Amino acid sequence: MATTQTDTGRSNQKKRTRTAIVEAARELIGTGDEVTMPAIARAALVSEATAYRYFPDLPSLISEALAGAWPPPVEALAPVADSTDPVERVAFACEFLLRGVLLRQGAVRAMIAATVTRPEAATARPGIRFGLIDLALLPLEDTLGVTDPQALAQLKRDLAVVVSAEALFSLTDLCGLGPDDAVASAVHTATTLTEAAQRRITRG
Repeated sequence: MATTQTDTGRSNQKKRTRTAIVEAARELIGTGDEVTMPAIARAALVSEATAYRYFPDLPSLISEALAGAWPPPVEALAPVADSTDPVERVAFACEFLLRGVLLRQGAVRAMIAATVTRPEAATARPGIRFGLIDLALLPLEDTLGVTDPQALAQLKRDLAVVVSAEALFSLTDLCGLGPDDAVASAVHTATTLTEAAQRRITRG
């Protein structure tokens, strides 16, 4: 069956509507404010029901809106690319991630909330921390990674707990720290863990 002009017009309108919803989400995320489907729909000048026709849930919309927002790990850690000190690299990676979370915290909080109530939705969350941690610890691959690979794997898991939005929000929401102090506290913990792992190499 031949495609009619009406069909083409409808298809183009759907594309425009979808683009408007994603752009509205992206702009709202950039403010750092709370991100909800009703707020996005209002900004896109569509009904909430329309927004849900294009995206089944908020995490899927946020994921599309955030696509490309975070640079790849190599680009993110470029300022410490020449450093062979894993402690310095981890400190930089931790601060980079948490500063980015603060800029987009409304969206990040929404994603965390969704995955707490629906663990199966966790795959929709960008796993940015893991790439940053792996690259930051690259200098340890030929040392600790050879002498005690389990210790290196454990360090990566430990850092995944600290270099995270969850840790940041625990420090701000529950411990009452300001954003800068919360970031500094997380960086301190991340570097302490890394230093402890380095000492295993010396002892070995």
